[in-house]
This record gives sequence, structure tokens and C-alpha cells, in this order.
Amino acid sequence: MPSSRTQSGRASAGTVQVVSSNGRLQLRFRYGGKRRTFSPGLPDTPDARRLAEGIAIQIEGDIRTKNFDDSFDKYRFQPKTETQEQNAESAQLPGLDQLWTAFLDYKRPQCSSSTMYKQYRVQSRYIDKFPTYDLEAASRIRDHILETIPVDSAKRLLVRLSACCDWAVDSGKVGKNPFKGMPSKIKLPKSSSNGKAEIDAFSVDEKEQILEAFRTDAFCSKFSKYKHSFYYTLVFFLFNTGCRPSEAIALKWNHISQDFKVITIEQSMVRTEYGGKTITDGLKTQDRRVFPCNEKMQNFLKGLKPEVCDLDSFVFPSQKGQLVDLDNFRNRYWEPVLTGLQIRYRKPYQTRHTFITLALKHGMNCRDVADIVGNSPEVIYRHYAGGSQNVTIPEF
Repeated sequence: MPSSRTQSGRASAGTVQVVSSNGRLQLRFRYGGKRRTFSPGLPDTPDARRLAEGIAIQIEGDIRTKNFDDSFDKYRFQPKTETQEQNAESAQLPGLDQLWTAFLDYKRPQCSSSTMYKQYRVQSRYIDKFPTYDLEAASRIRDHILETIPVDSAKRLLVRLSACCDWAVDSGKVGKNPFKGMPSKIKLPKSSSNGKAEIDAFSVDEKEQILEAFRTDAFCSKFSKYKHSFYYTLVFFLFNTGCRPSEAIALKWNHISQDFKVITIEQSMVRTEYGGKTITDGLKTQDRRVFPCNEKMQNFLKGLKPEVCDLDSFVFPSQKGQLVDLDNFRNRYWEPVLTGLQIRYRKPYQTRHTFITLALKHGMNCRDVADIVGNSPEVIYRHYAGGSQNVTIPEF
């Protein structure tokens, strides 16, 4: 239904009506006791009517405030030049910081909290330090990234920025992606792209030294409240199952069969986006997996299980009975032991690669190893298939 401003009929003094005459819009009103007609030079279209109604409101206001321009010059529609339109468009273009914030809101429901914490949170910190957020300065942003962070991290960040701008284009927020093609032009050193540096297993001798140091508190000060021996069982379990540390600390007694022959791994600890910890169902690459215990592991679990046991309690709790904080474990226990033993530092995650390496050396089928550890390193297992029906873990 048309507004009262566009209805036909006699207009009261000071009221401006928008009417159509021969396909063109006119403004009619009474002023100074006379009927006035003004043609703003607009066709009768919905968009043009909105413009005409805006002019009508302006005229009404000027009449009330006694600022009416009897020549109508100030009310004539002046279309913007191409340069003015480009400048207006540039002024309204959102900055990269705004796009990134909106992109995170878009990705958050699709990503695990761990991914948001480990990847997007870190990249947000880089973006906070950009010298500009002007999309027209994409090359300057790229150069800043390459100058301030390692080249492999820089490439990953540019890939993410390009994905952000692709999303912005699809969402109608911007007209083009200024980062498109940039990541592919960055060449990584061979050592950064072959993935081998991530697999850095401990030797058998190093493994035994680490376990003995934890068991005997060899490098724990007598004045320290942080006893290394408390975490001996966790370290033993990591070295002998290939579990990810985040899976091991989330393990509960109800995940272990009553005869101690099978461990069902189906939960893991993840970091929330803002640094907290939580237990989540499902694993990194699968919902669950089963670990068949050899005699050595069965005896270990039998000796570890309390006589009175809450099956919903953690198998490897912190000293306060809570979920282990892996950062604290690395800083207070793991690193001091390796330093004391003068063993080159490697993360606790390398216990997983140590298990995989030793299992293969002791003759386990590659596919079987892949099944029991889940998401094994592709560089080792991608050419293997098959596997045995009855899997036995050798003792090593």
C-alpha cells in the first residue's frame, strides 16, 4: 500500500506529496498560500520513490524551520560521479580485522574448540599486530607477515586470510579477494615441507633412562612439592601404548575391561578457544579405537587399579585428583627429567612415535599398528593395507 505521502488528493499546507506524471515523479505541496510543483528529475521506480520521499521530508523540514529554498536548487537530485561512487565504496569497505572477526564467528560452529585454540587464536594474535587492515594494502600486509613470523607459519596465515576473504566475497561483504594466489607463491624450504622433523622418536636406551628417572625421582629436588614419580605410570603408559597424551589423561577406569585385556580409547582432553580444558567424546580422527593389552600392560594395569575404584575416575589423575594439565606436566616434570639426563628435548608426544617405531622394528604389521594407534604418520603407513584378525602387541 502506498504511503500517505504518495496518495492523491489535496495536500495540506506544509505537507509534500510524491506523485507520478507521465512516468516521472513530482513533488506537490502548498507554500506561501500557493500550490507548488517540483520535478526532482527522477523516474517512477521504487528506488527513485524512496529518494523522492527523502527530498519531500527535507522540504517539509525546511518549511517548518523557515529555511525553504524557493529556487529548489538544494533539492535537485545530483547523481554521484564515478569517482565519488568509488570513493564511497572504498570508505564503506570493511577492514580485514572486521572480516576476520566475522569469519571466526562463521568457523566456530564448524571447528573443534582445540582447533580454535591452537590455530585461530594464535593467528588472531598475529593479525592484532598488522600495520594496517586496509584490503587495498594486501601486499603490505603480506610483506609484514613474511618479515615477522617464520615462513611456514606465514604461508599458513596467508592461506587462512585468503579463505577469510573468499568467504567474504561469497557473503557479499567485499567484491574481491586481494590475497588470492599469494600463498602459492611462497616456497617453503625442503626441511619445512617434508614433515620428517615431526617424527623424532626416542631410542630404547633413552626411553629406559626416562622411565627410571621418573620412577626414582632422580632429578626432583627434595624440597620440591612436584614429585616426578607420581607421573611415572603416565609416562610408562605413553611409551607402551602409543596413545596421544591428550587421550591418556582423559582415560577412565570404565574404559578398561575387567580382565584388563582391552582398553577402549574414546575420549580426549581438548583446549577450549580461550585456554580452558574439557573432555570431549571422540578422538582426533575417529570416534573410538581398541587397544589389545599384552601381558606386560595387563600386569601394569592390575597393579595400578585401586582396590576400591570409582570407574568414572581418571586412570592418570593430577596430584589433586583432577585432569592433568599437560603444560604444567611438560614444564615441571618432563623437561627437568630430560635436562637432567642430558637427553635432547622432545615433546611428550614423541612417546607415541617411539612406540610406533619400536612396534615396526619388532615385526608388527604396519596396518595393525595403524589400527591400534589411530591416524598413524602417513609417510610411514600410506602404502600399506590389510592386517591380521588377531593382533598381539610384542613386549619391548
